Amino acid sequence: MHTTLLWYTARAAGIVTWALLAASVLWGLALSTRVFRGRPRPAWLLDLHRFLGGAAVVFLAVHIVTIVFDSYVHFGLVEVLVPLTGTWRPGAVAWGIVAMYLLVAVELTSLARARLPKRLWDSSHYIAFPLFLFASIHALTAGTDRAAPALRLAVFGVGAAVALLTAVRAAEVARHGPARARRPLPPAPAAAARRPR
Repeated sequence: MHTTLLWYTARAAGIVTWALLAASVLWGLALSTRVFRGRPRPAWLLDLHRFLGGAAVVFLAVHIVTIVFDSYVHFGLVEVLVPLTGTWRPGAVAWGIVAMYLLVAVELTSLARARLPKRLWDSSHYIAFPLFLFASIHALTAGTDRAAPALRLAVFGVGAAVALLTAVRAAEVARHGPARARRPLPPAPAAAARRPR
């Protein structure tokens, strides 16, 4: 495959991964707060939240594979899996590698939600905050598009929205306590399947 196509694919996949991750975090926060006051329904929000997270993993895989096969910078498996082992912007790349592992952790705990204690699943989802932060730092420091005004506007704009929804959520918890502030989630798919009809 032509190296220019690989490089453009890697760049595009990285930006799409960040966008899907950002959307998933925003929808997750919307789901856990009372911002939408019942519309759209929580089940629809949860399905979209899950889809966005899963799609982010797919585009992350495309991002990593195309970077490894692209010959412009010469990333090997070690350089994309172990932080600070590469020679090309090692600090900036390290943020992305750590974000990758956090994304995998969030997705794995989401898939195992029906088998995990509720408190553990809730706690594991707090990983989404450093995940979003690290992925955003990676986007602003590692890629060739890092200085593009549209990308910077998107990252800072979404960051502000995440901060606002997080403040709303924290205010709800402070006012009502964690149990009453949380909007009820539909049961996990496996749990729903076991429920008698």
